[in-house]
Amino acid sequence: MFSASYASLPPLPHRIFLLLTVIWAGSLWTVGYMVAPTLFSILPSRETAGMVAGQLFYTEAVLGVVVGVLQLVLCNVMIRRGAVRYRALRWLVLAMLCCVLAGYFGVQPFMEALKAKAHALGVGVSESPYRGDFGMLHGISSGFYLLQSVLALVLVWRAAAPRSAGE
Repeated sequence: MFSASYASLPPLPHRIFLLLTVIWAGSLWTVGYMVAPTLFSILPSRETAGMVAGQLFYTEAVLGVVVGVLQLVLCNVMIRRGAVRYRALRWLVLAMLCCVLAGYFGVQPFMEALKAKAHALGVGVSESPYRGDFGMLHGISSGFYLLQSVLALVLVWRAAAPRSAGE
């Protein structure tokens, strides 16, 4: 009886994949849509809120890269074991990973350079002549974050779906 119920459990790589999915999606949504807006609403200085939020987004980006790479490995393991649905999941993970790389590691250095130029003038970026460029880059970065958040929703939805025969 025990062995029959154990055999019906999802394989360990699938469970680990689900756990990583929940960690990545949950942290992505929590940092971006709860913590960062709260910082800007309660801290007295936008620069301070931005600095703290920036550190949180950095941590989120590193987490995203690590989890994304681990999930790609797990997808490949499951595909080799015959779990065909992991081909689509692999594309979702890859798209999320690209969002992290482009949105944070691609755009963020340009934003930091504008902040440094503003600080060299003795003002915050919001009071500097670089405000417009910073706002545009922030919008692009936010767009990648939003896309990654939607992809995370799709990944959670699809990864948690019941397995069909042969997967």
